[in-house]
Amino acid sequence: MKNLRYLLWGMVALFAAAAVFVALGTDSENPGIGLGAPFELQTSDGTPFTLEDMRGSPHLVFFGFTHCPEICPTTLAEVDNWTETLGEEAKDLKVYFVTVDPERDTPEVLANYLSPFSGKVTGLTGSLEEMDKAAKGFRVYYRKVDLDDGGYTMDHTASIFLMKPDGTFMGTIAFSENPDTALDKLRRLLAS
Repeated sequence: MKNLRYLLWGMVALFAAAAVFVALGTDSENPGIGLGAPFELQTSDGTPFTLEDMRGSPHLVFFGFTHCPEICPTTLAEVDNWTETLGEEAKDLKVYFVTVDPERDTPEVLANYLSPFSGKVTGLTGSLEEMDKAAKGFRVYYRKVDLDDGGYTMDHTASIFLMKPDGTFMGTIAFSENPDTALDKLRRLLAS
């Protein structure tokens, strides 16, 4: 009976892994696990920016918004701490903060928001349509949530995507993940 239970749990794990593989899939534009889809955004200094511009260096992609009360500033501060700890090891690492709130997050707003963080973070914004393409390409959840005072906030995926120089997805760092675990993941990414 015990062996049957282990066999069934093993089958459940195998089916779960297969479901993740199928859900992420692959495509001809992004070998390996397929994340990313063509988009046309702009940086916080107004420079046009596409998915192809991310390639060539190991990079982190994080979706958030400037009015975020906790997750976004905490995550960006953690990224700063990790890159400072890694020092020269992280010299080629790029970091992209893609807004899920382009209605409020203009290039100027993004530039101001990102100014306290290291110069490694590139803010990306643009039209809602193009941001939606980027979010869907990375399978990011986001939703506008109305507040009682007439304003709104945004629910969104809080993970950082670790991407190899060729655009292949390597994994994620979860919100408030153990710093040592996050650094280990970053070192593996930088060695890829």
